[in-house]
Amino acid sequence: MRKVWQLYVLIALPVIYILIFKYIPMYGAQIAFKNYIVTKGIWGSEWVGLKHFTRFFNSYDFWRLMNNTIVLSFYSLLAGFPFPIILALSLNYVKNKLFKQSVQMITYAPHFISVVVMVGIILELLDPRRGIVNIVIKALGLEAINFMGVPEYFKSIYVWSGIWQSVGFSCIIYLAALSSIDPALHESAVVDGASKLRRMWHIDLPGIMPIAIIMLIMNTGHVLDVGFEKVLLMQNPLNLRTSEVIDTYVYKVGLASQAMNYSYSSAIGLFKSVINLILLVIVNKIAQKTKQNSLW
Repeated sequence: MRKVWQLYVLIALPVIYILIFKYIPMYGAQIAFKNYIVTKGIWGSEWVGLKHFTRFFNSYDFWRLMNNTIVLSFYSLLAGFPFPIILALSLNYVKNKLFKQSVQMITYAPHFISVVVMVGIILELLDPRRGIVNIVIKALGLEAINFMGVPEYFKSIYVWSGIWQSVGFSCIIYLAALSSIDPALHESAVVDGASKLRRMWHIDLPGIMPIAIIMLIMNTGHVLDVGFEKVLLMQNPLNLRTSEVIDTYVYKVGLASQAMNYSYSSAIGLFKSVINLILLVIVNKIAQKTKQNSLW
């Protein structure tokens, strides 16, 4: 350790981060099984077993929250998963360096826009009176549409704006994987008369498939982690029927309500984490059974 202490210093930072923000908070997860009272503390609060879990499962909102969360998450996963791969494959064959760098910069840039600013842009673009989308619609002789007021439009607006924001940054890992493919394979394919599409299908896709499988497994482990920031900012009374997800519900029950119920919200969060873990293990096992790369 004395000889390579620099490496231990480097790895200490992420290890300390994981310990402080991932493992130590597990101590507080026990309040999901207690009737937590702040004045009594965690150990002084009464154990109630699975009371809060049962309450959530029997609540009127349970199936609506599960449906909204699962549909929104799988919609994001299925719609967003292929686009970084397609973009990476396309950029990999661009010969004009200036054009390639310009496309990369334009597609990467939205990733660095904060969620608040991104939602502000979305709301301005879709504004019924002055939004550019409705200006075009009215120019075509049609009536303006209040996109954020139609519950059925919420999921599509959320998903496709997310794809626009993240597709460029997500393709970086696939570009790195493509750069590791042996050029001799492409040279042989060119000699044999293979087109670019054939080379993509038979060389590039198999070359990046292990990375794609790993990314798919990791994304599946966050199926119920839709995140509440963007959803909460896009919510309004008109679209609440389809926009309320587990994370926003936990926030409202645990922090935003007048009678803050920490135990109930913790139980919901713990339930969500357990489901994510089960899905991660299942998908990883499927990858193993099909002889694909897996996390373990």
